[in-house]
Amino acid sequence: MTSFFLDQHGCAKNQIDGELILTRLLKKGMKRVDSPEEADLIIVNSCGFIESAKRESLEAVIDAKTSYPHAKVLLAGCLSERYAETLAEDLPEADGIIGNGDLSAIDAVVDSMTEGSRPVETYDQQGVCCGEREELLSFPGSAYVKITEGCDNRCSFCAIPLIRGTMRSRPAQDIIDEIKSLVARGIVEINLVGQDSAAFGMDGAHPHKKEIWSQFDGTGTKLSPLAQLLQGISRLEGKFWLRLLYIHPDHFPLDILPVMAQDSRLLPYFDIPFQSGCNPIIKAMNRTGTGAEYTQLVQSIRSRLHSTKLGEPALRTTFLVGFPGETDDHAQQTLDFIKGIQPDWAGSFTYSREDDTPAAAMKNQVPKKTAEKRNKTLQQLQEEITSERLRQRVDRTYDVLIEEVIEGGDGEGNGLAIGRCWFQAPEVDGAVVVSYDLEEQSHLVASGRMVSVLVTGTSGVDLTGAVV
Repeated sequence: MTSFFLDQHGCAKNQIDGELILTRLLKKGMKRVDSPEEADLIIVNSCGFIESAKRESLEAVIDAKTSYPHAKVLLAGCLSERYAETLAEDLPEADGIIGNGDLSAIDAVVDSMTEGSRPVETYDQQGVCCGEREELLSFPGSAYVKITEGCDNRCSFCAIPLIRGTMRSRPAQDIIDEIKSLVARGIVEINLVGQDSAAFGMDGAHPHKKEIWSQFDGTGTKLSPLAQLLQGISRLEGKFWLRLLYIHPDHFPLDILPVMAQDSRLLPYFDIPFQSGCNPIIKAMNRTGTGAEYTQLVQSIRSRLHSTKLGEPALRTTFLVGFPGETDDHAQQTLDFIKGIQPDWAGSFTYSREDDTPAAAMKNQVPKKTAEKRNKTLQQLQEEITSERLRQRVDRTYDVLIEEVIEGGDGEGNGLAIGRCWFQAPEVDGAVVVSYDLEEQSHLVASGRMVSVLVTGTSGVDLTGAVV
């Protein structure tokens, strides 16, 4: 096998794993192709988080083998890590299976497949899979950087600890060195990711023990590991954005806020997955906070960072709808919570009954249609809030990172491009549709470059603007 096609699924953490896989195969002398029909090897880097994602990954393997019978199909990622033995028997379309515990093993697995074997390999979850990434799967100018792996929170609905193991942190200096290297390559947007970024550097300390984090409230001299990491990143030279994603609300280290206030490159964008605003449901999810405490957290963030150079912080969150035992009143409490905190962005998904999680055995499972109806109501509410908060961004000028230039523009002499402001994370938030003068401003607009844009209007969850 000399060529490969990577079919990427799942979250940003899984994307990094995909980038590590393709880099190893490129160094092995293989060629990455843009179409599966050209490939000798098709790699499905799977997601195993919820039922719909698992189904999508399995269908990708079956479709690949059916459509391209000449190629070998390798199942990688979270789904293969969790269900390797079962899939070895039930998924004959996969010519090989490899987990995500040790991505360096991809070389030996591919060699084994080349020799005609059908390897099924998983490895202990140790350390954090990281390393050189010759190619990135993000839009130009943007990259994800992994700071932790695994999770100790043990939310009752979540299978991540069963897949990725207990929480492990990367050494801070390794992270800083990687960011420095990426910036030197022309990357202008860094997104820090982990299953729980708030727990960075707290390996072995169970997050439900709130007293562990109480000393990191910003009033003392000792800084949390995450605040120390951000301080180290702030010492780097160069122009870049840095966004912090996936911060568990039960142990949000407030001492990161003054660090961020001192450096406008550390974006006041907070991705905090609250999951629910109803106290009984939060408790059943094996979380320790309350709706009132979560509301206070949002207020603290906004009050402490309201006067930064970039203005009011941006808040993204996530909600799980239809958790076992959730009633109409519980669902309404979450809607009231959303109205109270007014998040800029919120994703939501219906509860998925995951094998071997505590919630899977809970009574009073919510009917699928009921959960879907509640989810639709939540999404409609959030769309209204997002639209209103975006309208407050109109008539302001922002740096916009251009992701894509639309060939031909609008056909009337104006160029068009798609980009994002600092308060729009890649893939999950809206975008900015940027217009510019094809004759006078084309030299300013290119994928991976930041340009100054006056926001002139909104369009659903997107903004419109013009280069200035």
